[in-house]
Amino acid sequence: MPETGTNRHALLVFEFLRYITGYHQSSTRPAEGEKGQKINRVGLACPSADMTTDKEQFIDDQSPAVFKNGIDVTPNKDGGVCKVVKKWGEDGDRPMIGDKVAVHYTGKLLNGKKFDSSMDRKKPFTFNLGKGQVIKGLDICVSSMQRGEKCMLLCKPEYSYGLAGCPPKIPPNAMLQFEVELLSFKGELLTEDGGITRRIKVKGEGYNNPNDGSTVQVHLEGHCGDRLFDSRDVKFVVGESEDMGVPLGIDRAMEKMQKGECCMLYLKPKYGFGKEGRALYKIGPNSDLVYEVTLSNFEKAKESWELDLKEKLDYSAGAKQKGTQYFKAGRYLQAVVQYQRIVSWLEMEFGVGKEQQQTVQNFLLVAQLNMAMCYLKLKEYALVVENCNKVIELDERNEKALYRRGEARLFRNEFSLAMSDFKLVLQVNPSNRAARSQVSICQRKIWEHHEKDKKIYANMFQKFAEHDVKAGTGKRKRVDDCVVMSQNHHVGIKKRHRSQDHCEGCS
Repeated sequence: MPETGTNRHALLVFEFLRYITGYHQSSTRPAEGEKGQKINRVGLACPSADMTTDKEQFIDDQSPAVFKNGIDVTPNKDGGVCKVVKKWGEDGDRPMIGDKVAVHYTGKLLNGKKFDSSMDRKKPFTFNLGKGQVIKGLDICVSSMQRGEKCMLLCKPEYSYGLAGCPPKIPPNAMLQFEVELLSFKGELLTEDGGITRRIKVKGEGYNNPNDGSTVQVHLEGHCGDRLFDSRDVKFVVGESEDMGVPLGIDRAMEKMQKGECCMLYLKPKYGFGKEGRALYKIGPNSDLVYEVTLSNFEKAKESWELDLKEKLDYSAGAKQKGTQYFKAGRYLQAVVQYQRIVSWLEMEFGVGKEQQQTVQNFLLVAQLNMAMCYLKLKEYALVVENCNKVIELDERNEKALYRRGEARLFRNEFSLAMSDFKLVLQVNPSNRAARSQVSICQRKIWEHHEKDKKIYANMFQKFAEHDVKAGTGKRKRVDDCVVMSQNHHVGIKKRHRSQDHCEGCS
């Protein structure tokens, strides 16, 4: 219909009302909003054809005017969470389920009364997204945001504190409004050393996870930099992924995943293909890897408490053999996984017959000694000492445990402790020439250490002495200067007096 003067006047009035009620936004963004929604002239996302209308989104007359044209960000589009962008964020990805996010927020009731604010505490609030650590509406909203974005958020009761509310600050059946700013987000760390990071793209089903020994079916897509080097469906046993050319990091992540889950795994070299790389995939040494992993299905293995002693001993024999195989191939972390299995199966076995108890103890000794050797190769010396200590608790005269603990302590520059271990080895086996040689090395290291300390302290005392001499000289010089200045001052005064007397006489 042609635009008449009356229509044009009405349009101008409408735009003015939009401005004063808070709808005005900077129109510096591109013409596309979230999920392809078109952006109007004042920068707000207009509902597209597949979105519910404003009336369908919010039929509650108590809703603040600023939210009337907001974006419904609920997955099922029931209008329970409405968002209005105040400041656009950085272009890029958004937080995923399980990510650790940091936000600033201020929460208010509809009457404008503030009930909570991280700004007042002057400290960002952090939580893991999608894990039920915050109200449902905040989880949903933050998952739609970009880093640096600031928005207004309106949550219906079913997406906040429900019928009960949260007395005394939040009354029953209350709608809440928030101002939220997404400061940062990062993936979930699956290991203490930060070697495996997970970001969940699609949440899995239920609460059941594969356990050690489970048979899993997964789809993998592996990237090194921008290059896709692996894409396949593969089936393997958790703890034995190396047999199928699957990196250890994926193997270790399985016990955290659920059926149907799709996630991104970011692997440091230790959990990828290590310092050797993988020629088959043209992966160089010490390369970071990124895998997209989908857990299609899995069949759980029996838990340790479901196994009888015979089954545990049979499984331990297999794990020992597999661990030796990995060790010889230089896959030390994979070997550790096998030896840890033995410990988890047998360390709590008590009250069995004497012969069976000896068999259990022998398996434990071998597993922990072999783990110590693996950790020596990996230069994880604290873990070497820890595993050797466990062996020595069972057998205080164990020659291998004492020797390997001594090696680890020597590498840690704990020369006296290392020498004590090697001397204990000689008490157990006086003909152990390697231990005798290590004692000599420890003695030399201790002597070198003492000589180095003597030089350090000698130099230190020399510097102190030089400093004191300089300080003393400087002090005397300052005193002499003060005396000279004082004398000059008095001479100057006398000269001025004589000059004044002469002038007075001339007048």
